[in-house]
Amino acid sequence: MSTPYEETGRTSQKKRTRDLLISVTRQLVQQGAASPTVEQVAVAAGVSRTTAYRYFADQRALFLAAHPEIDRTSLLEAESPTDPEARFLAVVDAFTTLVVETELQLRTMLRLSLAEPATTDLPLRQGRAVGWFEDALKGLQPAFSDDQLRRFVQAVRSATGIEALVWLTDVAGLSRAESLELMRWSARALLRAALTDGPPPA
Repeated sequence: MSTPYEETGRTSQKKRTRDLLISVTRQLVQQGAASPTVEQVAVAAGVSRTTAYRYFADQRALFLAAHPEIDRTSLLEAESPTDPEARFLAVVDAFTTLVVETELQLRTMLRLSLAEPATTDLPLRQGRAVGWFEDALKGLQPAFSDDQLRRFVQAVRSATGIEALVWLTDVAGLSRAESLELMRWSARALLRAALTDGPPPA
């Protein structure tokens, strides 16, 4: 098995170059470049195309690396509430804020996700947000079984992610602020319904 280029020789310098390419990709997307190519990112970063391709074989690999918050395992802060409902609402607030703040990057990843075959290596298909919500709601068990908790957080994810934001802004015509509040309201309503009537059916 071959060793990735950045893991051989001068690793610190190579990490800086890789981080620079990722940072510039995110900047270009935020500035309105919906799908910057590896070549465009290399030029903007002041790096040769050959060097850029040593880190990212194609545009897809570059976008995967530039996806926001890819390494986070929890959205809970160090001083998070102990009550699971309060923890859940804190995560909802953090997640929806993240979605709005990184909207352009997430839209780029959504386009890639829709264009690719149904594999699980894309961040939008890895259930990161589902894991964040489950992490916040651990205290609801044993009231909810593992399967019931998973169905509930899937319902919340469907109402609060980039897909919901795209529909609310592009189809319903709401502002980002209005969309943010509506996604949070939907999450709170789903929680009340689950606690009153039980989780979504299998």
